[in-house]
Amino acid sequence: MQIILMEKVTNLGQLGEVVKVKNGFARNFLIPQGKAKRATAANMAEFEVRRGEIEAADKVKLAESQARGEKLAGLTVQIVQKAGVDGKLFGSVTNADIVAALATQGFEVEKSQVRMPEGHLKQIGDHHLNIALHTDVVVGITVSVLGEH
Repeated sequence: MQIILMEKVTNLGQLGEVVKVKNGFARNFLIPQGKAKRATAANMAEFEVRRGEIEAADKVKLAESQARGEKLAGLTVQIVQKAGVDGKLFGSVTNADIVAALATQGFEVEKSQVRMPEGHLKQIGDHHLNIALHTDVVVGITVSVLGEH
C-alpha cells in the first residue's frame, strides 16, 4: 500500500515521503496512530496545502523533545526490588517500573519510549538505557536496581 508519512518514522522515511508498506502495517499501525495517510490524489493534494503547518508542528514537537531530553540526559533512577543473595531479582524491572520511577521524579515518559535492548532487567546493579523522546532525540539514563531481602 502506498502511504504519505505525516511524521518521521524510524526505518521508514521522512515527513512527506510517499512509501510502500505492507497493508497490515499501514492499516493497523501507521494510519490509526496518525503517522500516515493513504496516498490518494486527494490526500496528496491536502498534504501539499498543509505541508507548512505540518512541518512547523513537527519542529515544535522536536524542540519540546530536545528540551525534555536535556533535563533527562544522564539522570539516575533507583528502583528497589526483592532479590536473592546472588543478586538475581525475584522477577524483573520492566519499562513500566522505569516509567513509574521517572514519574515520581517529575518526568512524563511513555512505556513505548523506554528502550531496553537486552530485555527486562533481572540483576542488581547499574544499567544504562535509552529513552526515545522523538525519532531524533534519544537520551541515556542510568537505572540503579537495588535489592532488598
